[in-house]
Amino acid sequence: MKRKNILITGGAGYIGSHTVIELYNSGYRPIIVDNFSNSSIKNIEGVEQIIKDKVAFYKFDCTDINQMNQLFKLENNIEAVIHFAAFKAVEESVREPKKYYDNNIGSLNIILSMMKKYELYNIVFSSSACVYGIPEILPVSELAPFKKAESPYGETKQLCEKLIDGADINSISLRYFNPVGSHETCLIGDCSADKPNNLVPIICEVASGKRDSMQIFGNDYNTIDGTCVRDYIHVVDLAKAHVAALNHILNKKEIKTAYNIGVGKGVSVQEVVASFEKINDIKISYNIGPRRDGDVEEIYSNNTKINTELNWFPVMSFESALKTAWTWERNK
Repeated sequence: MKRKNILITGGAGYIGSHTVIELYNSGYRPIIVDNFSNSSIKNIEGVEQIIKDKVAFYKFDCTDINQMNQLFKLENNIEAVIHFAAFKAVEESVREPKKYYDNNIGSLNIILSMMKKYELYNIVFSSSACVYGIPEILPVSELAPFKKAESPYGETKQLCEKLIDGADINSISLRYFNPVGSHETCLIGDCSADKPNNLVPIICEVASGKRDSMQIFGNDYNTIDGTCVRDYIHVVDLAKAHVAALNHILNKKEIKTAYNIGVGKGVSVQEVVASFEKINDIKISYNIGPRRDGDVEEIYSNNTKINTELNWFPVMSFESALKTAWTWERNK
């Protein structure tokens, strides 16, 4: 049976590359577009090693309308778009908000204009739990209102969801919590061009000696041990959620909805450090610093909606996420 063409923007990135594998294994033909601004050809090479096949790839910039127009002409039978391409560092977005507004919102606007021009009506959007701001009720469900975003990054995700809601297309926004880990082969992973801003990659850099130590931003929050609490979802589970969303959207005549993608359990920063030390038998040097702008105190997911409607459940363990993250760091 002929594979359906699915355009994956940012497909050479961390989550995108894992999703490409799951799409291929589910019978789709993923088409990657990525300009490597915050990713690497290494992930595409790793994907091809894992699937034992070549993938369609275009080194184009999603904010360049001419390049995107060329892509849609070359690949004129696309069934859906999964839109990952975006900058994603909360702390950097506080320092450089314009960079985030221009790229994250600009790229989506061009994708939506191409979809309209070429009569494509299905999009799965890479959103974030940041859209909830500081939630009033935990665990947070999709019924929670958008509160004031704690960072420009979070605000771009709110605005992107609103743009998609206003477009005449079918859409599913996936609100990620905190992706961690790597594919079991550890041939793909987080290839961010910049220094990592997320907790587990930073821990891995300390473990590998790339950093002498790490800083925990604040230990005076109203949480189990005073450090921020997050919901850590294995990246392979997250990738499979995209396949579930894609299957769903392609089988519906009309749909506009959003799903949380998390485990449903909060883990503090200090608990993550302690778990990494225990699982990988290595000591992590850290110090306590002041709170960081843009950080939410505590957030974790209510997954009931996606469990019920898409029959998706996380199955990968936190331990395997920390093991594969460390193996990826050593091998990359």
